[in-house]
Amino acid sequence: MRLPTIALLLCSLACTAQHPLAFAKKSELQAVSRQIARYPILQNSFNDFKQSVDPYLGKDIDVPFPKDPAGGYTHERHKSNYMLVFQAGLLYNLTGDARYAQLVRGILLKYAALNPTLKNHPQATSSSPGHIFWQALNDANWLVYCGMGYDLVQPALSAADRKTIETGAFKPEVDFFTGQLEGWFNLIHNHGVWACAGVGIVGIATDNPAYVKMALYGTKGDGRSGFLAQIDQLFSPDGYYTEGPYYVRYALLPFYLFANALNNAQPGLRIFEHRNQVLRKALHSGLQQTNTDGTFFPFNDDIKDKDFTSNELVSAISIAWKAYGRDTGLLTVASKQNRVGLTEGGAAIAAALSTTKNLSPYYPYTSIRYSDGAKGDEGAVTYLRAGKGKNLTTLGFKYASHGLSHGHFDELNFILFDKGNEVLQDYGSARFVNIEQKWGGRYLPENNAYATQTIAHNTVVVDEQSQFGGEEAAASKWSGEEVFCRFDNPAAQAVLARQKNAYKGVELARGLYLLQLPGRRLVVDIFHVQSGDAHQYDLPFQYNGQLIHTSFPYKASTTTMQTLGRKNGYQFLWKEAEAHVRDTLAQFTFLNGGTYYTISSLVEDSAQLFFTRTGANDPNFNLRREPSYIIRKSGRNRDFISVVEIHGSYNAVTESSSGAVPGVQSIRLLRDGGLTVAQLRVDGKELLVGQCDEGGMPAATHSFNAGGVSLSWSGPFTAVYDGKHL
Repeated sequence: MRLPTIALLLCSLACTAQHPLAFAKKSELQAVSRQIARYPILQNSFNDFKQSVDPYLGKDIDVPFPKDPAGGYTHERHKSNYMLVFQAGLLYNLTGDARYAQLVRGILLKYAALNPTLKNHPQATSSSPGHIFWQALNDANWLVYCGMGYDLVQPALSAADRKTIETGAFKPEVDFFTGQLEGWFNLIHNHGVWACAGVGIVGIATDNPAYVKMALYGTKGDGRSGFLAQIDQLFSPDGYYTEGPYYVRYALLPFYLFANALNNAQPGLRIFEHRNQVLRKALHSGLQQTNTDGTFFPFNDDIKDKDFTSNELVSAISIAWKAYGRDTGLLTVASKQNRVGLTEGGAAIAAALSTTKNLSPYYPYTSIRYSDGAKGDEGAVTYLRAGKGKNLTTLGFKYASHGLSHGHFDELNFILFDKGNEVLQDYGSARFVNIEQKWGGRYLPENNAYATQTIAHNTVVVDEQSQFGGEEAAASKWSGEEVFCRFDNPAAQAVLARQKNAYKGVELARGLYLLQLPGRRLVVDIFHVQSGDAHQYDLPFQYNGQLIHTSFPYKASTTTMQTLGRKNGYQFLWKEAEAHVRDTLAQFTFLNGGTYYTISSLVEDSAQLFFTRTGANDPNFNLRREPSYIIRKSGRNRDFISVVEIHGSYNAVTESSSGAVPGVQSIRLLRDGGLTVAQLRVDGKELLVGQCDEGGMPAATHSFNAGGVSLSWSGPFTAVYDGKHL
């Protein structure tokens, strides 16, 4: 869709603007005000704002000279100030109380005096330093919220005050972003989204067409950067955000806030329709990539405590409800958030919650595949799901692009969640946001040294080296290649992908199968590694839980421990135990959340097994102390065939345990040309999983005959249990 020319937009903004406009129109806020007392969740959201702002009415607000990193006094004061400006501006429109407008006026006049004096922040550590905060990203947050707050009270200010604020508080920040930090402002990245939103919202609030033009099309005005380029390049056609689930949560807020401002200022742009409603898809993509408790799946950099009740999603859902209409899934999330935006969309959600009965307590999770890349041709992430509600099992598989600066070296990595618990995990990121004592709240050195490294994930590591040599530039060139992905049959879902460029001369291919057997659910993992040269291959399983039993003897380190290696993340792993096994089925059972899980792995020839735990070479205790189970094989071509079995239960209150013994009894791997079959015995019955290694046409038929097994099927894979196709 082509947008109207910038000239038409600028004329509209300059000639017809009626403030407030950037966050909501006056008529909308008046309508919301009349509904506050009607709906409890809307009343509570309004009360939360009043309780945050009212103690500051009539007070002199500190606007200190910046000096602290994240978590320090000046950082937190400025952060509180921009929220105070926005919330007070909104309350002014909802109540008509002039004291709120005076509060906004007083704070912004102080910034008008401060901002022209600022240089790079004394705690800045990157190429994008802030002025008010240690990084420019936080300055962009300030610009977004203060821009909206100013717009909300602009009609109540004198012409002199408006001029002082616009030239003193806003202009230095905009000039800083688009001048000294021009490269950062034009960057296709969540930082760039916030920067464009800040400059654009201020442009709308101050009737400055030049600011809006830069926000939309970049500083050069050629459309290669700016807000529209961010929408076009950061999302796939499916709405997947390339930096991952955690960062789509953060980026959705500026995307939705600025889109909302543009829609108010110039509805003819139809910004919410851009790219076939990709912003709607992005919101649902983010929500689908959460656990049943709302926490975001930890692919790439991720803070595991962050969930969909965060402010970013509250605001985005309220805006989306108005832009795209009623959605039951969003209503479920809004009920969990227990607050709404004080907007027309938020009021509509409050009204819907008051009349909707039997609302599901869970977002409508489904098996789903999200392509990555602006054109959808840079791999994908796939989530296979079985069960529903509190009994949901989710298998996530990542074979997407690297994920820009927040990506990890984790091609063909998978995670497993079951009954709301994280069973096989990704570390996420090493960071304590806004805790000054932990490196000023920044990403810790261990984030790059461990959390992003391949060994911190559930995928093969070659020669103790991270994929792509641990270099972002190299990793960004290559995404995974999907061979097939099918989840139309709930009893047998599968995805197969490969990566030929993570290691020189080594090809990786992994097929994952989520199978529902009668009374038992399991994952079959067929990981094939091929190379013309001999290598050492490690396959970690980053498990959560307590070791219960192993089928093999091991030697534990009970008095002294050594690290598993010296670099690429291995230096952070204590080797707690190891075993040497040959020609066997190695089984390891652990307990998590009252359920038993067993990893059964075929060992042909020989393998080393390690139990490790993070914490080595970590004198500041920056890493969580978490375990992993690692299978090590050496040679040229090697297969890792494992079954992750969900079984049994344990109740500590009643002291009862059942089904603690795994059902998997044997595993064989067979090949016939381009076909692979895993032959398993589960609960005394035969399970056959057959795959076409090259995928092929969906309707193609295949005949397998090797090792005493004959099997025929149509399509890329099959699963047969006790003689019956699942």
